[in-house]
Amino acid sequence: FLVHYDAATGDVITFDGREVAPQGATPDMFLDASGRPLTFPVAVRSGRAVGVPGVIAMLGEAHREFGRLPWSRPWQPAIRLAERGFPVSPRLNELLGSALSRDALLPAGRDYLTRPGTGGDARDGREPLPVGAILRNPEYADTLRRVAKGGARAFYEGPIARAIIAGAAAAPLPGTLTLADLAAYRPQRLEPVCGGYRVYLVCGMRPPSSGGIAVLSALGTLENFDMAAMGPGTVAGWHHFIEAQRLTYADRDRYVADDRLVAVPLAGLIDEDYLRSRAALVRADRAMATVEAGRPPGAPVRGRDATAEVPGTSHFVVVDRRGNVVSMTTTVESLFGSQRFVAGFFLNNQLTDFSFRPVDDRGEAIANAVAPGKKPRSSMSPTIVFRDGRFEVAVGSPGGNAIIAYVTKTLVGMLDWGLTPQQAVDLPNVIARGPVVVETARIDGAIVDALRGMGHVFRDGRGEGSGLHAVRVTKDGRLEGAADPRREGRAIALP
Repeated sequence: FLVHYDAATGDVITFDGREVAPQGATPDMFLDASGRPLTFPVAVRSGRAVGVPGVIAMLGEAHREFGRLPWSRPWQPAIRLAERGFPVSPRLNELLGSALSRDALLPAGRDYLTRPGTGGDARDGREPLPVGAILRNPEYADTLRRVAKGGARAFYEGPIARAIIAGAAAAPLPGTLTLADLAAYRPQRLEPVCGGYRVYLVCGMRPPSSGGIAVLSALGTLENFDMAAMGPGTVAGWHHFIEAQRLTYADRDRYVADDRLVAVPLAGLIDEDYLRSRAALVRADRAMATVEAGRPPGAPVRGRDATAEVPGTSHFVVVDRRGNVVSMTTTVESLFGSQRFVAGFFLNNQLTDFSFRPVDDRGEAIANAVAPGKKPRSSMSPTIVFRDGRFEVAVGSPGGNAIIAYVTKTLVGMLDWGLTPQQAVDLPNVIARGPVVVETARIDGAIVDALRGMGHVFRDGRGEGSGLHAVRVTKDGRLEGAADPRREGRAIALP
């Protein structure tokens, strides 16, 4: 998903490159023979998990409208990296060790990313490539050359397309992806979903991403409280942040899905009066005992969600010298996607972002159930913020369903608590989709103890490491950037 601000016209538009289910997909394809949902690891590495890839077509559409360089030119650095190689980073080495320990690499990907070994990190005779080893991928260089020369559609036909189809059709649990599915894919140019937050206008993605709606919902709930007075070092500040998240996730899970096939009460979910009624459920001195989805204006009856979401994803923000802005989030979903490695890249497992069950225990239809041609719900939240009609902030993050919490935290940090982009990014991550996951290394333990005393339930573990990127215009007109220290990355200004 890509959010673009055109400084010359003041327009904000978005590009939807979300994967779609093939025409052969069925509502029960993630159920086993007895009608029970597949385990997540089994579903991930199945061919049924692979959706029609969308990002290359989406980039082609964005380039046709806003590109300044010839299409072939920006691909060259990636081609050179694939050919000449790059050193394995500490993070990649760590992730490979994790993947091997969980048997989360199918043979082709394992051969590419590991080497024969007998040490403590070895599994089935393989160990992760060590930090500093040069990783080359000539097959990927060939794929990129074809796209650079033939345009985005070269990805969806010819040898690349055939490799994708063969990869998805392989065991275990072959998928139904066809060449016709690839040929039919078209990205969408969408209007953003925008809403006010105090003196700001916040714009993000419409469905099938839930990110734009959920960030606005959380902010709209928090607008009913004086967050600036509470501050990032207070129990009250984090208590209200947690409660707003809980309400937001409950509504998001129940109602948001691909609105081309499912009615989504978008306006109702971010309606000021509705969010005021949700905020009224929050007590200052006590956590809500339970949180259920509300009934926003225009909402149909929906079943309780059964989507098993996991972390993943990449994000970047760019502001150019003309003032144009891009905030873009992209992913193959899980670590190394479906683990199916073709033409030098991993196929996605995006379709596991669907609910594995089509109906809940009461027989009510689940909004995010599988259907042919449908896009699975996403949590990606590329966001651009304006004040008085002028660009103010761009932000986004990887992190699965926690993306919504990461982005909202960073916006509250900058817009309410007066923090710099880096200070806001560095704030502790606190995710409250169910039991609260808190980044204990970055938060005062006394605050956590006080929150626990108010009835908040915490789950062990730090959650997915965020990878926030943010750029803000300072009062004197300069650009100030931030990159998340939890991952590899940095903010840079080019001459």
